[in-house]
Amino acid sequence: MHQALTLALKATGLTSPNPLVGCVIVAKGEIVGSGFHPRAGEPHAEIFALREAGDKALGADLYVTLEPCNHQGRTPPCTTAIIKAGIRRVFIGTSDPNPEVAGRGAAFLQASEITVKIGLLEEKCRKINEFWNKFITTKRPFVTLKSAASMDGRIATHSGHSQWITNEKSRHYVHQLRAAHDAILIGIGTLLKDNPRLTARLPGEIPRNPYRIIVDSMLRTPLNFKIFGSDGSERVLLATKSHAPEKLAPYRKLVKDILILPSNNLGQLDLEELMKILAQRGITSVLIEGGSEINGSALDNHIIDKICFFYAPILVGGRGSRGMISGEGANTIDQAVTITDLSIRNFDDDICVEGYLSNRENGNTSNLQS
Repeated sequence: MHQALTLALKATGLTSPNPLVGCVIVAKGEIVGSGFHPRAGEPHAEIFALREAGDKALGADLYVTLEPCNHQGRTPPCTTAIIKAGIRRVFIGTSDPNPEVAGRGAAFLQASEITVKIGLLEEKCRKINEFWNKFITTKRPFVTLKSAASMDGRIATHSGHSQWITNEKSRHYVHQLRAAHDAILIGIGTLLKDNPRLTARLPGEIPRNPYRIIVDSMLRTPLNFKIFGSDGSERVLLATKSHAPEKLAPYRKLVKDILILPSNNLGQLDLEELMKILAQRGITSVLIEGGSEINGSALDNHIIDKICFFYAPILVGGRGSRGMISGEGANTIDQAVTITDLSIRNFDDDICVEGYLSNRENGNTSNLQS
C-alpha cells in the first residue's frame, strides 16, 4: 500500500476533478503489476495494474488506495475488470466518499466471492485526496490560504514593500502548491501592487497552469497585466459585481469568463457564491495568494479549509505595515478561529506552518507530502 500511495502522488495536480489513486498487484510475494490514474478521462489505476500483470493477476492480491468504482463514468467500472482478471483478495486504503461509489464497489467485489479488506493505511490514503473528499461531499472546492510574513506577522513594510520576504526554497514550495491546486485566487490590491503571473514554475514541463481568478469588484485590473499572459482566454476568470456591458467588453476579450457576484451582508463580493460557481465548473481546489484584504474576506466568508503560512526570520515593525489578515475578524479571543492538526517544516531559515480550520467541513489533511 505504501508503494500504491507513492504511485498515486505521481499525478498530483493532474487528475482533477478525479481523485489520486495508486494500485499494486502482488502474486507469490512479488509485485507483478502497478499503476496510477494519470488524469481524468484516462483509465483508472486498477486497469493499468491489471494490464501490466496480465495472466499473473489470476489468484493474486490487489492493493488500491481508494475503493474501486462500480459505475460507468468516463471509463468502465474497475470492479468488473478486477473480477474478470481473477483477483483473489483486494486491500483498499479507504472507502470512496463519492455517493456513486460509497461502499458499492467493495460490496460488489464481496458478492463475487473476492475477499475485501478496507482500512489499510487509511489515514494516509485519505490525506492524499483532501481536495477530492471535500469537493465530492460538499460540492465546494477545498480552499488553502497561503501567506508569507515576518516573524512579527507583517506581509509588507509601511511603504508597501514585500519582495521577497521568504527565501528561494519557500518560494519553490509555493510553486508546488500552485501546481497541485486547480486555481489561484488573488485580490485586486495584490494584483495592482505586484503585477504577478501566478503561473506554476517548476523544473520540467508543467502540463497545465492553474486557473487564475481575479477578485475585482470595481474593474480596476489593467488590461496589459502579466496575469493574462498567452492563455488568459483559457485560464483566467474575473470575479466582479454587475457593470454596464461596455465596461465589461474589454475584459471579455482577455479572460475565459466573467463571473458576476452578489454582495454579502458585509458589503463584500460573496466569496461563498464564487466557490459554488467554481465547483460547478469542476474546480476542486483553490489557493488564495492575496493580501490582507482578500485574506480577511475569505475568513469572514468562511471558505478557508487550510492555512499555509511562511515565516521569515526578520522583524519588520511599523504602525502602517500590513498584517496577514484584515476583514471583520473576531470581536473577542474566544470567537477566534482555532487551527488544528498543525505541522511545521523548515525551508532553510524559513518556517512553514500548515493547519486546518476547526470549522472546516471535512477532516482531511495535507495533499502534498514532504
